[in-house]
Amino acid sequence: MIERRAFLKTTIAGAAGLMIAPPLFDEQAFADAPASVTEDGFRFTSGSIVAELSKNAPEFAELNVDSLGKGKRGANIVQPPSMAGFTASGVELGGKAHRIEYRSIDQSPTDPPAWSVELSDKRIQLTTEWCPGPMTAPFVFHFDLAKCHSTVLGIFNGNGNLRLPALVHLPGQGSIRLTADGAQGASVGYRSERRSTVATLTLPAATSASKRIAYSLEIAAIYPRLPDIEGDTRFDAFKRNWLNVLQLNPETRALSNNTASTSCAFCYYEYADVAALTPSLADGLSALDVVRQTLDRILAGGTAYGLPAPGNFPTAASDTFPSMLIAAANCVREGHSDVWLAANYSGIRGWAESMLATDINGDGLVKYSVSGNSGIWPDSFPKVRPSNWWDTIGFGYEDAYANALAYRALGNMAMLAARLEKHEDEIRYKAAAEKLRNIFYKNFFDPTTGVLGGWRSADGELHDYYFLWVNGIAIHYGLVPRSQANSIMDILMAKMKAVGYDQFNMGLPGNLITVALKDYVHKDPDGHHGGGVLPDNSDGFQNYENGGATGCFAFFTLAALYDLGRKAEADKILFAMLGEYDRGGFEGRGAKGRSNDWRRWDGTPMGYEGFLTDNYYTLMAVPLRQSETRWIEGLRPETNLT
Repeated sequence: MIERRAFLKTTIAGAAGLMIAPPLFDEQAFADAPASVTEDGFRFTSGSIVAELSKNAPEFAELNVDSLGKGKRGANIVQPPSMAGFTASGVELGGKAHRIEYRSIDQSPTDPPAWSVELSDKRIQLTTEWCPGPMTAPFVFHFDLAKCHSTVLGIFNGNGNLRLPALVHLPGQGSIRLTADGAQGASVGYRSERRSTVATLTLPAATSASKRIAYSLEIAAIYPRLPDIEGDTRFDAFKRNWLNVLQLNPETRALSNNTASTSCAFCYYEYADVAALTPSLADGLSALDVVRQTLDRILAGGTAYGLPAPGNFPTAASDTFPSMLIAAANCVREGHSDVWLAANYSGIRGWAESMLATDINGDGLVKYSVSGNSGIWPDSFPKVRPSNWWDTIGFGYEDAYANALAYRALGNMAMLAARLEKHEDEIRYKAAAEKLRNIFYKNFFDPTTGVLGGWRSADGELHDYYFLWVNGIAIHYGLVPRSQANSIMDILMAKMKAVGYDQFNMGLPGNLITVALKDYVHKDPDGHHGGGVLPDNSDGFQNYENGGATGCFAFFTLAALYDLGRKAEADKILFAMLGEYDRGGFEGRGAKGRSNDWRRWDGTPMGYEGFLTDNYYTLMAVPLRQSETRWIEGLRPETNLT
């Protein structure tokens, strides 16, 4: 390897190996040039970029970025190059910008390069020029999802490609803003396969119609600018990972668990809450545009996990319609999409009416079609899922979490109706929200434990396993009398200490005691999914959703603590989690192939996704902690009267 020298007109011949012209050494250039020629190609390093280009074809052999420009080195986001048949030449070293040109082996050295790559501190430019002869190969990024769950955020056009501008987001590293000059209506190919470890981004080459196209990749740090965080390195992980919750699956064309996984409709509110606080992704592209695209798919008749489907949900999960309504309200409130609202009000209203229609006894609470009674779940793989996101625990009938979301959704729906001056609807949804609010605490408070239970089944039983997130969301959304809220949090914090959980870097358990087998949906001989074989299910405890440590829904516990002024308790959890986000600790897999999105309390991985977006919703606690006024006004339920 030849490094720490400055050369002019170095030539790399792809087929013949590495040939280097006599060096012209210059001390000043040596000091300024963060570049080198290697046995495999050309390497460039700056505070924001580490890049190595192949010598055989226009592809990156290595690429990782630091959007904060602090020289943090993350995983290589790309797989090894797959093409050959090119020569690379014209490397310009010295100064702070560097260029390498690629010509196919059929091209003359005097022909315009098929591709040229210019690298500088925070920018990569990929330029393609047309030349008569064989069609030039595109520039392809093969994202290695096993090392970094890269995603591309943008809007799809009619042929399934992404229009430019778009944003490439790299969890743990930051973002790259992708634009193009020279091709009207430029678009790029974006593909993935379910449960795959690779996704591809394909930049088309120049053609006779578009003879020169310059693609610009600009390193960008995109996060809410909040009071007092810019000089505080504790928040660096927040800045690099803020967009992690937004992963666009190109096959479903919807925001999903990750780039190559399922789109879950009951998660849409999480995506929209983050998007509502996100600065512009690129000129003419907002994060809410990507959320709206996902909702448009559902409004057009598309489906997603959580909506009725054979083998999953006989009726919509109880948190699905609330989630979609909250997402729609965010798109309108923060995205100023009144035209979109007017065009889609009937469909959005249909979600609200379908949600209210589940209240079969008229008490004001939304209900699920499955009873939630103990003992109804089979020993085999369940063909029917429970009522909410926590789909291995037997939530059913009257679901406390889903009703908290419904309360917020009804307030949001009243806002949407008022926006279009549909005053009868506005009155209807405000009244429904107030009716729900009036019964919520009485129905779900468990006097034997002093906290809220998770669900009340159709037989009248209240099922309480010290669910942190259920109590947190109820307090945060104003459904618990303030005089009781501190008492509930006192009990939960004491219970967490009593059961011995303090590994806050891993997030929080969903429940602090094991869910009995009679109330557990997914049973395994080894208890991997949280359902064991013992009646008390102690052999399944700490596995997956049965008390496993996770970042998922930890936000609601933090939000309740911050709302109640219990900053020290919340900070102890939040900053431990921020440290883990900085280490990439909520993603990737252990030695047995299980992933870190869920862990036993000793740190053993117990998840399966590899990257689960819900783990990053907890970053919403940072704007709340920093008292970002727009967050408080925009994302609390409009009908919160406490």
